[in-house]
Amino acid sequence: MTGAAARALGAVTGEPDLWCTYAATRTLAWLDRADTAAAPGATADYLLSRRNHDGGYAWSAGMPSDAWATFYCTQALRDLGHPLPAPERTARWLESTWTGEAYGMQPGQGAEVWATHFTARTAASLAGPAAGSPYAGSDRSRHRRLLRWLGELQGPDGGLGWTPADARHGRADVRACYYGVLAWAAVPGEPPPWDVGRLVAWLRARQDASGGFRFSPAAEVPCMWATYRAAGALAALGATAAEPERCVEWVLRLRGASGAFVRWEEYAVEDVWASFCAVGSLRALGVSTDAVAEAVTRRITALAVPGGGYTYREPALAADALTTAALALDPATGPGRRAELVRWMEACRLPNEGGVMYMPGRGAEVRSTLWAVAAGAFAGDPPARAGIADWLTALQNDDGGFGYWSGRGSDLVSTASAVETLRLLGTPVARAVDVRALVRFTASCAHPGGRFGQVPGAPASLRSTLQAHRVLAAAGAPVPAAETASALQAHRVRGGGFANEGDRLPDLLSTYEALVALGRAGLPVDSGHLGLFLKAVDRPDGTAWSPLAPAGGGPLAALLGALLRRTADAATGPGGDAGAGSAAADGGAGAGADGGRIRTGAGLPALTLS
Repeated sequence: MTGAAARALGAVTGEPDLWCTYAATRTLAWLDRADTAAAPGATADYLLSRRNHDGGYAWSAGMPSDAWATFYCTQALRDLGHPLPAPERTARWLESTWTGEAYGMQPGQGAEVWATHFTARTAASLAGPAAGSPYAGSDRSRHRRLLRWLGELQGPDGGLGWTPADARHGRADVRACYYGVLAWAAVPGEPPPWDVGRLVAWLRARQDASGGFRFSPAAEVPCMWATYRAAGALAALGATAAEPERCVEWVLRLRGASGAFVRWEEYAVEDVWASFCAVGSLRALGVSTDAVAEAVTRRITALAVPGGGYTYREPALAADALTTAALALDPATGPGRRAELVRWMEACRLPNEGGVMYMPGRGAEVRSTLWAVAAGAFAGDPPARAGIADWLTALQNDDGGFGYWSGRGSDLVSTASAVETLRLLGTPVARAVDVRALVRFTASCAHPGGRFGQVPGAPASLRSTLQAHRVLAAAGAPVPAAETASALQAHRVRGGGFANEGDRLPDLLSTYEALVALGRAGLPVDSGHLGLFLKAVDRPDGTAWSPLAPAGGGPLAALLGALLRRTADAATGPGGDAGAGSAAADGGAGAGADGGRIRTGAGLPALTLS
């Protein structure tokens, strides 16, 4: 994102973000400025609101626990000096992600190095054997299996991949190197399971002539994230960059007007993770951070959200791709504002990736990419559309599914998002991905009776089942409409709407996915039943995520509610019948001549979140 693009106006929620909150608190702790954290009590409450009854933590309230969120929440709470509630329960939840070799992001997901790193470090920071830590000294067999798996991450060129399969294919990345090395470092008293000389040589070779590091040989430009991960991995191995002085000079050269840092050259925003990575790089290189501490602390303070937590830049300007796409898709948004929103999303890409980031400066994320494309982004940019398709092709995991971002384990939300994005781009799925592997992963999530869970072994749910049906249809193995109708009937709530589990508590996401499925299967919409649900989630401040929620759920919920109301209106309008609002079976997203509006009769876009 260039400086001009960074000033484009996306849609802002004013809410804190989990990754940003972790990055802010960890950076302040590194600088010995933890006592300057804004509203520490409220920030701790924000982090604790992500804790689930199983002891794990989630990306946002109400979502399933995952290792990523559990690491960020527990580490940030520790940096704030806040005690962890029931750490033994968190340790038991971490145990549930063990695959027999390493760790998945959620129970049932395949092992990969992101999740293994997060779990290894979280487990090591808990109370050890008393908390049931996976790293209890008596568990030598698990140590051996984990170390063997970590050793298999080393590829022919010496670098580490996200999984052993990535390593065999030669897909090494400095982030994977960092996560693998730090996971090893969390296992007490074990020698590195790699040819350390070759690993160090591979990492050193990623240093650019400018002094910064690139993610991989294929990466186009150096960035602060890659530099921190490379420097951190090298330091953990007892090594350093080939030209450490030049690296320090490069880091310090990326200070912005406030004295804090930017992520890469030509990117104007001094965001929270740039300073996090810069301070982490200097520490890994053995350089004092005293000269930058005051400026970085001031900048992080400016990123605090009233009421607790942090976002990536000034809260009034901290737009994100999902909220921006939601506003662009909203039928009430005017054409001028919609065009501006689309321009912002089109600029929300890293120099080294084809997909769209959730927030500028982060890695490309598959759901954000789907929402942006559905909202009309890149409609007139064939090279960018081809780049997104290529990125998705490279994102397919060895098991055939897709994860949220590069290196993440597969799940049906991400897999359905990937195939739907390809569909919107007009790229045949069979041309872009391994269709047999795609079907194989989807089948691995199946339960008896034609239901599906989000990952292998996860409980069956309506949303996962409908997402699996869309994936199978895209792969050329469509599910009969009768099976879709049966799944919908099993989760139909008599008082209106559809439930994700059982048939008692309806929710907005499940009801929206149900209407998408009705349209794709050519089945009729019961407008009266839909109307009852919409009345139940209507709030003075917007649409609620469920009838039990006391308030509106924000811009994303407002969009889904608006699209469902259009469907209900079309189903009961002049000349309409019960099925008119569900649209034709092609279910096109409407990112066409009317600038991203959802056209009545053209179908609801298959927008997935969880």
